[in-house]
Amino acid sequence: MAKYDCVIIGAGMSGLAAGIRLSMYNKKVVILERHTITGGLNSYYSRGKRKFDVGLHALTNFVDPTERGRPFNKLMKQLRIPYDDFKLHPQNYSVIQFPDKKIKFTNDIDFLTEEIRLNFPHEIDGFMSLLNQMQQVNEVDLSNELIMAREVVRNYLKDESLIEVLFCPLLIYGSAWENDMDFSQFVIMFKSIFIEGFSRPAGGVRTIIDLLLKRFEECGGELRFKSEVTKIIAIDQKIKAVEINGEQIIECDNILSSMGLPETLSVLEENNHSKTKPLPRVGNLSFTESIVITDKLPRDLGIDATIIFYNNRPNYLYQKPSTLIDSQSAVVCFPNNFLYGNTPSDYTEGVMRVTNIANYDLWNDQLLFSKENYKDQKINVFNQSLQILKNVGLGSNGKSFEVLFKDVFTPTTIKRYTGHFGGTVYGSIDKSRNGQTDINGLYICGTDQGFLGIVGSMLSGISMANLHILSSSL
Repeated sequence: MAKYDCVIIGAGMSGLAAGIRLSMYNKKVVILERHTITGGLNSYYSRGKRKFDVGLHALTNFVDPTERGRPFNKLMKQLRIPYDDFKLHPQNYSVIQFPDKKIKFTNDIDFLTEEIRLNFPHEIDGFMSLLNQMQQVNEVDLSNELIMAREVVRNYLKDESLIEVLFCPLLIYGSAWENDMDFSQFVIMFKSIFIEGFSRPAGGVRTIIDLLLKRFEECGGELRFKSEVTKIIAIDQKIKAVEINGEQIIECDNILSSMGLPETLSVLEENNHSKTKPLPRVGNLSFTESIVITDKLPRDLGIDATIIFYNNRPNYLYQKPSTLIDSQSAVVCFPNNFLYGNTPSDYTEGVMRVTNIANYDLWNDQLLFSKENYKDQKINVFNQSLQILKNVGLGSNGKSFEVLFKDVFTPTTIKRYTGHFGGTVYGSIDKSRNGQTDINGLYICGTDQGFLGIVGSMLSGISMANLHILSSSL
């Protein structure tokens, strides 16, 4: 029977990055993936001759390759993947659209600062003080205590309208909490979105996945598809093995799990472990996404923004809605509107993605009740997405367009392809910042460790591999 130094559960971004890092130091590693494709929450699929990204709207933490110490460049150094291989194209600009305010931002923090000076002149000093405070914070320190971000931010900003505007992109791009987030995560997201900014690899998320897979193969790692971990086996509080697909046993010294903290502990079997301890809480945040393909590019229809954070209320409600979706807020992404320069975009048609906060329980009820009714509700969501596109300006120049293709995925789709309880995207409210569990040799990486976004997920995998498995050999 083969025995591994480490079993990694899940071939998402954190799992692949951890696998590369461990394999680089000659650890015997296997990544177990329950599906037939890698990427986890950030993957892709094909319909006809078209390929679509899932999860990735944009890659955060955009920096110049010469900026040492920044998260993306640190990541490339740890994985030994050349920066240029990602072929990154920065955003044009993004918009936070509220009923009475439209705040633009780019990959230059000075641009956002000037927007705040113009729209909230009475708050510019407080904003600059907040910026200065965040520069002093070590947001990735694993010993940071949990402090909610609104409590801290209100020490610097008094205008609730500005607070709502700033929180909107940061919450929907990473918070497991409703209407708030941990301050360390707030700083991570603020720096990655507002200070460093958005880009897109040529070819989208497929480019990232292909680079990681190639590097993992070069390092001699092993990847098994259709290998669902059905049991984690521990004896006397120490990891011994995993069971896959309910039958095969694989012995190992360590496990790095990216399947989520509640999901990981739910399959733990320990001879002296009491199951009376409640599982970590499952987060409430899940989403629908409508993909719209049109015969005209967004720029030809009046939109040159890359991403629009749309909110049709004075306050931003980042919470599980009481209806199937929250149609009053959305993230609208226009992949055509990254700055490709002289490089042809991989999209020749207009591509638009509309993401809404959704209620997993209601969608699951629809699916259980009737597949036809479920399909009808997806059509309703698509029609609401078209209205949101018009609300943010699509066709505002008077030009008409034809929808060539449409698709909608729901929280039940997320549950089916990730295994995350409740179709949750940002995991449990109960994070394990240091990646540890009560079992020696069982560690968490990815979303429930607490680092956010694609870059954060990869850094999580690397950090946990370094801290818990490679620390003695580095």
